Amino acid sequence: MYALLFRLVFRRMDPEVAHRLAFGLIRTVAAVPGLSWLLRRWCAPPGPPVRALGTQVPGVLGLAAGFDKEAVGVPGMTMLGFGYVEVGTVTPLAQPGNEPPRLWRVLETQALRNRMGFNNSGAQAAATRLRRLRATPAGRRYVVGVNIGKNKVTPAERAADDYAACARALAPWADYLVVNVSSPNTPGLRDLQSVDALRPLLVAARQAADEVTEPGSVPLLVKIAPDLADDDVLAVADLVTELDLAGVVAVNTTIAHELGAGGLSGPPLLPRGLAVVRLLRKRLGSGRTVIGVGGITTAADVRAYLEAGANLVQGYTGLIYRGPFWAARIHRELAREAR
Repeated sequence: MYALLFRLVFRRMDPEVAHRLAFGLIRTVAAVPGLSWLLRRWCAPPGPPVRALGTQVPGVLGLAAGFDKEAVGVPGMTMLGFGYVEVGTVTPLAQPGNEPPRLWRVLETQALRNRMGFNNSGAQAAATRLRRLRATPAGRRYVVGVNIGKNKVTPAERAADDYAACARALAPWADYLVVNVSSPNTPGLRDLQSVDALRPLLVAARQAADEVTEPGSVPLLVKIAPDLADDDVLAVADLVTELDLAGVVAVNTTIAHELGAGGLSGPPLLPRGLAVVRLLRKRLGSGRTVIGVGGITTAADVRAYLEAGANLVQGYTGLIYRGPFWAARIHRELAREAR
């Protein structure tokens, strides 16, 4: 049914418009008590929870950052079977992002290309929404990560201030924080992945989070690009160990394509995503978290990431092409295989 709807309706619409309409419908359904209760029961991950990041995660597959930039859809996305939701990317100040068009479907490979540019309403707005969410018993049960970045106008030498501001505002409401230095759509951001540039950002974010929460209680991870050389991936892993951080999210979108500006997500990213996760797990050992993201479409892709060493996985593009019950189907298939 969804494949027909996508072919006849959604693919004929501007991708960003389609996203707003579909996400709005999900949020509306989540606000209807009886209907949301039925969907939550039907879509709930059937397997045992996963212990990761200091908490019990209901299911191994979570929603990657970029879908819910404003922290408005956690109830709706968990209703559809995602084990956890990573919101953002959130920047200290509101910003509109890049000029449209800035999101494209790549139908032949079921991929997406985007140059969104961290469009969001800012850290204080996101913090207010998450505080309201956490004020309810149901809201406290959701596992929510927050992906943080710097504003486009902030010079590189002041980037640490932006990450600290976001961490200070959002850590009290987050189950974990992710320092995003790997989006290709903010000029100069990926340059911050070099160890010398990255160290002060991670230190600043860790210190800011510890100012407003019990020190060390909110896990801090860093999200890296698939386009890093292997030696640079290992250098980031060594820095994570040096600073005693929780782990790494691997990987963001790739610029290794010839389709135009922006980062590519979806199936073309799978081989490199798996390779980076293997590198990280070997270097980090078993004591830190690796979240695998990039190119997940099927339960077999999830298994491949777990076998490569990921503790958790995330998806986004697969949801667009496979429909609202995509996460629920993957969790059910994984549960059947585990019996």
